[in-house]
Amino acid sequence: MARVRIRHLTRYEYRNPVGLTQHRLMVRPRDSHDLRLHDATLSISPQPVTTRWAHDVFGNSVCLMDWAPDELTDHLEIISKLDLTHYPAGPELPLATLDPGVEVFPFSYGAEEAPDLARLRERHLPDPKRQVDAWARRFLAQGEPTHTLLMLEAMTRAIRDEFAYEARDAEGTNSPIVTLETGRGACRDFTLLMMEAVRSLGLAARFVTGYLYEDNGQGAVGGGATHAWCAIYVPGAGWVEYDPTNGLVAGENLIRVGATRTPEQAVPVGGGFFGEADDFLGLTVDVTVQVGDDPPEEIADEAEDAPSAA
Repeated sequence: MARVRIRHLTRYEYRNPVGLTQHRLMVRPRDSHDLRLHDATLSISPQPVTTRWAHDVFGNSVCLMDWAPDELTDHLEIISKLDLTHYPAGPELPLATLDPGVEVFPFSYGAEEAPDLARLRERHLPDPKRQVDAWARRFLAQGEPTHTLLMLEAMTRAIRDEFAYEARDAEGTNSPIVTLETGRGACRDFTLLMMEAVRSLGLAARFVTGYLYEDNGQGAVGGGATHAWCAIYVPGAGWVEYDPTNGLVAGENLIRVGATRTPEQAVPVGGGFFGEADDFLGLTVDVTVQVGDDPPEEIADEAEDAPSAA
């Protein structure tokens, strides 16, 4: 169990005043058995005319913001603050709750679950030379049973050990083939590689966006911004979370905000502006995570006219 407080700042700067299109935020987690949300606030500058919350097709909580068509601004600043308690499952729980029939791979999903998992089991990207297929099959035992959870853990840690992590501010996610050929990538690239690899084996996978924290003194990469990992459906254990960037298993040190079928559906902040192409000056993203029962240190918000919205 960990008490976690998160401050997530996103700031866009523009050379000339611009108009803002509707923006969509995915920054608020859902309260669940493994996550208790105590408080969630948004500070936004300039203030939107309307702010409304909705659930997307996957049940994630999203915020939609609109500004007046004639309102112009030289910046957009969004500050999300979360206060929550995290109860990670840990690797022991999936091991203890796994259905006996799926302890050894391959296995088939049950008739009741298979239709709901169908799109999440499909390959989403081309693999003409079957490079992803070949990489995934490295983890199947030869001449002896392949234990499902051990296979998934080995795949997770192989990505951590064999690929070079590099933070990337540019939008988009590299295809698994690019990741395999270059041997490097950001957390979302590693996540997509693992998703497509397990899908090639017939398993259901989804993309998870959220935050990474540390409470054990071990080094982890992917902090200072939003983080990405995947969840794989294993009957009995349910959706088991794997972070291939850090080799983490079963949600340890991971705060889930949203889960989707593709990386493109899990953008934390999305939107645009009306103006010239060169009006955009830059984007700043800063995520601060504090762990512990002590009250968080106060961090001054730069937005002078930023109202709060729960």
